[in-house]
Amino acid sequence: MSVFELMERRGHEQVAFCFDKASGLKAIIAIHDTTLGPALGGCRMWPYSSEEEALIDVLRLSEGMTYKNAVMGLDLGGGKSVIIGDPRRDKSEELFRAFGRFVQSLNGRYITAEDVGTSVEDMGWVRLQTRHVVGLSTSSGDPSPLTAFGVFRGMKACLREVFGSESLQGRRVAVQGVGHVGYHLVRHLVDAGAEVFAADIFEEKVKRVVDEFKVTPVAPDSIYDLDCDVFAPCALGAVINDETLPRLKCRIVAGSANNQLADKERHGDAIHERGILYAPDFVINGGGVINVADEMEPGGYNRERAYARVSTIYDKVAEVINISRREGVPTYKAADLMAEGRIARLGRLKKIYLP
Repeated sequence: MSVFELMERRGHEQVAFCFDKASGLKAIIAIHDTTLGPALGGCRMWPYSSEEEALIDVLRLSEGMTYKNAVMGLDLGGGKSVIIGDPRRDKSEELFRAFGRFVQSLNGRYITAEDVGTSVEDMGWVRLQTRHVVGLSTSSGDPSPLTAFGVFRGMKACLREVFGSESLQGRRVAVQGVGHVGYHLVRHLVDAGAEVFAADIFEEKVKRVVDEFKVTPVAPDSIYDLDCDVFAPCALGAVINDETLPRLKCRIVAGSANNQLADKERHGDAIHERGILYAPDFVINGGGVINVADEMEPGGYNRERAYARVSTIYDKVAEVINISRREGVPTYKAADLMAEGRIARLGRLKKIYLP
């Protein structure tokens, strides 16, 4: 399938391929939809096995950002970028400055930030070349704590729906991926009295949460088989698939990973039919984008305001559940209806020429 066919399938506006020989930069920037405003979405760095895999990922991620920003009530569209490379080995100042120049060339249509494989410090190098970057150490900083707080709040809304109480006391929660976001989520869960099980492909990350929070370590592939109340995917996407879905022994799936459903419709329908409450990823993991978007408010970033806004993810997840029940559709469809409704309503506003 050609690039244009892939763009047409998901409704993308623009895809930019970025190459710089001197720095070794190979990056793709995808702008999905700018109906609500400039496209905001982080920059992911990952050792993709092929350029096609990187393209598919950035298209999926940027589409998710359109829906996420819409549901979060932000005047922002959806975009994303990926850098092909190993974040543990291939990072350099030159690489991120080169990337920043490509971001600047889009003249504000795309605003970047940190994501999987990149950091606040990396964005500092990007900022040397473009003003279209958020999540800097001098302002909102690392969005991971607020993303985790939003997941925690959304999880409580799911617990209320399934068990009649939002309390996490004694609940068994399996966290897959205990990196930036997963680490902070584990902290919230332990503080709330949950029994936490942790898995990650990087042993040192598991050791860290085991040592600090006394959680139970689980082998990466065994996390799907765990008898638990909540499964929280906080690593990469597509973890709910043909192989893993039949193995789940949970009542709720609520985590921070993007694109958790390998096939959105097929696996979204299947998880609904199994009676597992799925918290749509772009709703429950919106805390990070709320945090960095707060930098663009008049007067600059306000952390208390950002936390207050992230806390409303509880209400947004609850609304998705209500739409699902009212319309008789799985929660992934309910979340889409919620996002598409706002985009359509604002997209119909009369355009006024401003000289």
